[in-house]
This record gives sequence, C-alpha cells and structure tokens, in this order.
Amino acid sequence: MSVPERFNALPRAELLPELRACLDVPRWAEQVSDARPYPTTEDVLAHADTSARELTSDEIHAALAAHPRIGERTEGHDTSSTWSRSEQSGVDFGDDELKSALQAENVAYERRFGHVYLVCASGRSGTELLEVLRSRMHNDPRTELGVVADELRKIALLRLAKVIE
Repeated sequence: MSVPERFNALPRAELLPELRACLDVPRWAEQVSDARPYPTTEDVLAHADTSARELTSDEIHAALAAHPRIGERTEGHDTSSTWSRSEQSGVDFGDDELKSALQAENVAYERRFGHVYLVCASGRSGTELLEVLRSRMHNDPRTELGVVADELRKIALLRLAKVIE
C-alpha cells in the first residue's frame, strides 16, 4: 500500500512530534522522518521497526516515562495519552480483585526493575496482562529491559500506523 502523501510531505518539524508520540525517542523519530520519502506503508514500518531495535537502555528508560501503568488511565489530552487510553480501552480489567492484584503487582514490578511494567495491551485481557506481568517478574533486569524494548517497538509500530493513515 502506498504511503499517504501527507506523511511524506509533512514538514520535519511537524512530523517529529507525531513520531515522538509513537515512541518518545528523538533519534528514532529523526531516523524515521529523515528516511522519507517512503514508497509504501510497509517500507515506513520496516524502517521504523529496524530503528526501534537499536534502542539504548537510556532511550528505553526515557521512553518509559511517557507510558502510564497498565490499568491506570492517563488524564492528558496529548496524542500519546489519547492513544494510551485507546489501547487500554479494549482491556477488560474485570472486578476489583483483578484491579487490586494488578495494582499490587505493578508496585512489586517497579520495585524489582525500577520502572513501570510495559506491555502492548492491544487485544489482551486484564487477566492476560496480569499473567504476563507475573511471568516477567522472573526475568533478570537485563533480560527484562530487552522485553521492554520489544514492547515499546510493538506499541510504536501500532501508533505509527495511525500516523501514516
């Protein structure tokens, strides 16, 4: 599918904030922007995917700051907050027991790893997100940082598809 003309034609200064709403890593946004024009949407996504696989630990931690805890809704009106609410809106967080368990496990995760639990929530249930969180608690910090980088990449690509549209 060809890339909508708007994506290739948008001035860099206007595109960069949209890209940073996908993944708040300046280097990544610049690489995606500066490789334009792209002939197809698949080419944009492939380039963005490759660039996101090169995230440093500092970039991962900086990008995490833009993400809320799973199960907590963001209150902002910026693009990233709106997308976050949308991504979690399809998740059934069930009853108070599930919400309490998720909240407690979020706290335990943050104590263990020093950052929020991040997972691509689209299409997943609250129970599944809790199970994934619990399974990741067994990771060592280095392994977990790699998992987080992969989740950031997945989220970025989903959001980038929205920017391209």
